[in-house]
Amino acid sequence: RIKKLEIMKMEHLANFTIAGFTYYEGALAFNKLKIGKQVELKLEEDNKFDARAVAIYHQECKLGFVPKSDNRIIYKLLKMGMQDHLRALIQQVDSREHPESQVRLVVHLVNPNLKKEV
Repeated sequence: RIKKLEIMKMEHLANFTIAGFTYYEGALAFNKLKIGKQVELKLEEDNKFDARAVAIYHQECKLGFVPKSDNRIIYKLLKMGMQDHLRALIQQVDSREHPESQVRLVVHLVNPNLKKEV
């Protein structure tokens, strides 16, 4: 008999390449960035270029930002304290791409309280 697996219910929210990857610590963390690995999203409200800036971290390394074109909803969810309802995962890593396009993320809206069997 096959055991059923419970996973959190989730919905796709966004996917994008990391803005500013070449300006921060992306090169230091690059070899540790693996597909499926979770990264952390943090508000950076004192950012002088974007009042809704959402920084992306892998452990202590700042990788860059959610692009301005994709950060509106993510910013609002983080501002409301709903970080537990966002899951940002590395979707693609390609060293042959231009440095600003080497790492792609996917962000899902999750409800840790709702589970579904698969």
